[in-house]
Amino acid sequence: MSAKPEPFDAIILGAGGAGLMCAAIAGQRGKRVLVIDHADEPGKKILISGGGRCNFTNVHTAADRYLSANPHFAKSALARYTPADFLALVETYGIAWHEKTLGQLFCDGSARQIVAMLLDECARGDVEVALGAPASDIDHGDGQYRVCFGGRQAVAPALVIATGGPSIPKMGATDFAYGLARRFGLSIVEPRPALVPLTLGPDEQLFRDLSGVAAPVVARCGKTRFAEAALFTHRGLSGPAILQISSYWRHGEPIGINFLPDQQRGWLVAAKRQRPRVSLRGALSGLLPDRLVQALAQRLPPVAELGGLTDALLNEVEAQFADWQFAPTGTEGFAKAEVTIGGIATAGLSSQTMMANKLLGLYAIGEAVDVTGWLGGYNFQWAWASGAAAGRAL
Repeated sequence: MSAKPEPFDAIILGAGGAGLMCAAIAGQRGKRVLVIDHADEPGKKILISGGGRCNFTNVHTAADRYLSANPHFAKSALARYTPADFLALVETYGIAWHEKTLGQLFCDGSARQIVAMLLDECARGDVEVALGAPASDIDHGDGQYRVCFGGRQAVAPALVIATGGPSIPKMGATDFAYGLARRFGLSIVEPRPALVPLTLGPDEQLFRDLSGVAAPVVARCGKTRFAEAALFTHRGLSGPAILQISSYWRHGEPIGINFLPDQQRGWLVAAKRQRPRVSLRGALSGLLPDRLVQALAQRLPPVAELGGLTDALLNEVEAQFADWQFAPTGTEGFAKAEVTIGGIATAGLSSQTMMANKLLGLYAIGEAVDVTGWLGGYNFQWAWASGAAAGRAL
């Protein structure tokens, strides 16, 4: 251990999206910044996101697309660093991009371009990035934060917690942020997996046997609905619609799936009028994948022809298709969760600067904080926005 602590203006724990953005902005403002990360390379979640192309933001970003104990907390940071701001940075570096469905922006090439851009921005601010160096012996006294790492000591009047949440532990993710935050007097909103596949029990084996089958649906939990694809897996349900609804789902709650969201009300009775001799499976043919039709039909009244069913019964069948009930047994956990819901409580932070209200110089940003976005680039935009808010305040 070096005998003499090295002085910095700010120490940032975590070289992910939020930490690097914060460091770049503070460094370019003339601050002497140190970024410490236990990982051997920066931006690991960036690298795997979007199938390796990084869904780096969403043009429809708004505070109502984020979950938090305080739904208003994210408004300030999101308003002051927008998707257009990040896109302008991307274009400055000549990174080609494209827009996919629902406002999602991706690199044409590789997510590595985004990491390289952030590191270059840090270099422009003379930021020191120390990788493969777990932080330890973190304490605070006399207005200074002290951190030991890689046989060195650093001190600074500001410490930024940007170590993320426990989702995707195979990437090295841990709950380090929560323990550190608690030590400094910040409270934690119970963390749980978000944007995660749901599991089904043995009584739903019929649907688990459909592994690999996907269909466009509307998934519902309570009053929240998402219209995207659902995918059946050997463990249960996945796909964008399910990942989205999983953030709102709690153990014991049912979820409803509308398998035919594009069909007008009364379509089954209309089909009976037009083709009274067609079977229910025949009426569904072409509207849904064949294997899914077979599985759903097994749970419906056995009948040779639609003409043999009353309009009332057909309306009941139609209603079942429009809100088919599933009772998930759980989720696939943090191992398969894209992000974490919960985390460092926003009640203890400034929405303007991300600094702790009761401890000068302590900041928390990114996924470590109790702000969780929808699927589709929203969580990266929170990383950029919260990182920028803290970087401007340091």
